[in-house]
This record gives sequence, structure tokens and C-alpha cells, in this order.
Amino acid sequence: MKNNRRYFLRLAGLLGAGIASLPLESLSLKTEKENPFNMERSSIGKGPRPFNMCGYRAPKIDTVRIGFVGLGNRGSAAVPRINHIDGISINGLCDIRPEKAQAALNSIKDSPYHPKLYSGTEDDYKAMCESNDIDVIYIATPWNLHVPIAVYAMNHGKHVCVEVGNAESIEQCWELVNASEKNKRHCIFLENCCYDFFELLTLNMARQGYFGDIVHGEGAYIHNNVESLFDKKARYKLWRLKENIKGSGNLYPTHGLGPICQIMNINRGDKLDFLVSMSSADFTMKGLEEEAYKKDPATFGSFLKDKFRGNMNTSIIKTFKGRTIMLQHDVSSLRVYTRIHLVSGTRGSALKYPLPGRIANSHLDWISEDEMKKVEDTYTLPIVRLLGEMAKKVGGHGGMDFLMDWRWIDCLRNGLPIDHDVYDAALWTSIGPLSKWSVAHKSASIDIPDFTRGNWKRNAPVDLSIDHKNLTPVKG
Repeated sequence: MKNNRRYFLRLAGLLGAGIASLPLESLSLKTEKENPFNMERSSIGKGPRPFNMCGYRAPKIDTVRIGFVGLGNRGSAAVPRINHIDGISINGLCDIRPEKAQAALNSIKDSPYHPKLYSGTEDDYKAMCESNDIDVIYIATPWNLHVPIAVYAMNHGKHVCVEVGNAESIEQCWELVNASEKNKRHCIFLENCCYDFFELLTLNMARQGYFGDIVHGEGAYIHNNVESLFDKKARYKLWRLKENIKGSGNLYPTHGLGPICQIMNINRGDKLDFLVSMSSADFTMKGLEEEAYKKDPATFGSFLKDKFRGNMNTSIIKTFKGRTIMLQHDVSSLRVYTRIHLVSGTRGSALKYPLPGRIANSHLDWISEDEMKKVEDTYTLPIVRLLGEMAKKVGGHGGMDFLMDWRWIDCLRNGLPIDHDVYDAALWTSIGPLSKWSVAHKSASIDIPDFTRGNWKRNAPVDLSIDHKNLTPVKG
């Protein structure tokens, strides 16, 4: 039996204090499957060090040929949005529902592209991944399909873009890493919040030393979406409602975590070390399910015996260099929407939500509107100066989706390192299963795997400069 080292020390302390009557299984990690720390160690193995995908410059692709799989909410919005970017070709549209594939095709009917439709069965994506006329598979399916599709695509020579979500297990996270390294194919993580305007501003401010040493960060996804969770038409086979019965933890960690990790150079100079997580009880979801059952027993009867995740989850993370991060997740309380983007340093701080975002360089108050304008003039990144207005026009969560898509396409066309690679995808989504484990073990601490296998000490920070000559054009 291999124990998490912190849990072993706790066990030793408890036994030394005379609490030997407690059952051993309540104090220890019984199997590797339950212990992500051991899973990490067993996944590394022996032999040559795997290829490091962080900073990797894949061969240039003059025209990025894209196939989309999953054409529900996110996927159907991505197709017409990416149609505004030149240097691409939309060659494939895949969804198990033929009407969704056809609707996506209709959304770009005035484009020069003639994508093949893959639809009707759960395995249609495989034919698209095997196609010779596609370079990138853009995955926007239910979360449980992200890793199987991404791994299959990378094993067939495709780069992948993976929408945000929640990993099913730590083992799945390692499957992503291993497939990307083995095939030297990018796994581009589509965390759009890293490209929101205030988050990009604070990133550059942090890079330029405005906040001093970063001490603490906070992020959240607090968004009441229970109506859509119980809406049969909103999501295929109620897949996201089903996610809420798979254990209580942070179900959707990356919107808040991604921008903070980018600022703290996580995986690129620092690493996430361990976390503790706590969830409230469920005060709303079970009651809503019972109401839904009364109206539609055939659909919601299968949920009657299920235990739903708690309303609020709070997870606290410590980094190797001593910084802390607080993450929160709540989709079922009567809270005003907030993602919380808080950066706290030795010389200043930033906070977004309520809007607009605020900056402080002392503990006395936020800087004035005039000072804020000067900060924006000084620290706004070139990508925002170049594409900000176009992004707002095209849309996608206020424009950040467009900036994100333009950026990864531009990187592939110019053979540049991507901003958020497979190690970020694995790390950020691993918070899901890790937080569930901690909650299930009375908020015990759990080590966070190092998916870079030590390369975080050498990896360069994300570089959002766009000073190359072959900038990808956009359509007006």
C-alpha cells in the first residue's frame, strides 16, 4: 500500500496520539486508483525522458484545416466564429445528431468551404480523425468524451483543440499527456477566460512587475444555470446534469484557475503542489430534481436515488513557491454571476467582478478612473490593440472566444509555441477529480501531479507577443 506522504504523516500523528481505534480505511489511501499521487508516479515509468511539448514549435501549416466534433452549444458557436479568420479551411463537421451537423453547415453557407458531414453514430468522429484533409480536431462534446476523442485524434496525427471541462480521472489526464508527447501533436486547451480583456491586462501588468511578487490569486465559476441543467433541449441527454452526481468537488475549475496559473507561471517556473477542498451540502438540486420528476417521470425518474453535488465548493491550492490560490464553484445558488479574478501581490492587486475590473497599488482604495485609463494605455497587450474591436464585433463571450481562436490558429500557421498546452489541459482539469477526492476524505490534502515531469523548472512563460511578420488576417 502506497500512501500519500502528507496523509501518511497525518496517520502517524493520529496513531501516535492514541486514535488507533479508527478504521484504517478512514485514514489511508487504499489503492492507486484512489491515490492520484501514486498514479502520477506509476505513469512516469522508466526509460528516456518523454518529449517536452511546452514550447514546441510544430511545422508551419499555411492553411489550417479544421474538423469540428460536437456541435451543440459551444461547437455550433465556434464554427461561424472561426469562419471570420483567414488562413483556415473548415473541412469536417461531426455530431451524433444529423440536424446539428446540418445546422452548423448552414451557419457558414456563404463561406467557400464545403465540409464533409460525419453524423449518425457515436464513432463518426473516428472517420474524421482518420481523414487526410484535416489538421486539427476541435472538440466541443460532453466532457466525458473529451479525452477519448483527443487521444484518438492525436494518435492519428492530428493536433487537437479541447474545450474546457472536467477530467474523469487523473489517469485520463496522463493519457492526454502521453498521447501529445508520443505523437508530437499539440493538445490546445480552449480556456477562453485567459483571453478576456481584463485578464490579459493583469497578465501583462504582472509580467512587468506592477503587482510585485504575486502572493495569492482567486478564481471562480459562480453561475446559476439550474434551468438549463434540467432542460432536455439544452444539452444532449442531460449530460451536464449527470455530471453533477459524480461526486462533490469543483466540477468546472478552469475558468477561474487558468488566468491565475498564467499569471503565476504555473508549469513554467512554478507548479501546483497540493490542495484541500470542501463542499457544502446540496440545498437545491435534489428539490429541483423532485419537481422535474413530477412533471416528467419518464425523463427524471432515473435521478431519484442520486445524490447531487453540494452547492458551493471551495478549494485551496498551494504552489511549490508558496503562493496560494482559492477556487470556488457554484451553479445552483441564487448568486449573481461572478468568475472572480483576483490577483494579490506585494505592490498591488486587481479584482474583477463586480464589473468593471479594478486595480489598486495600496490598501487604501482602488485607483481612480483617470489612473485606470493610464494603466490600460500602458499595459494593454498588442493582441488586444490589434484585434480587440474586431473580437467584440464577432463576439463569443464578449470577444474573448474570438481572440482565443485567432491566437491558436496564428500559432499553428507560423510554427509558434501554443499558449496553453497539454500540461495545462491535464493540470487544470485534474482539479476536478482531486477536489472530489479531498471532499470525500473530509477535506484531506492531496498532492497534485506534476504533468511536466519536472520540466516546469525550465519551461518558458507564456509569450503573447505578436511581433512576427505573417500575422493571420481576419475577415471584416
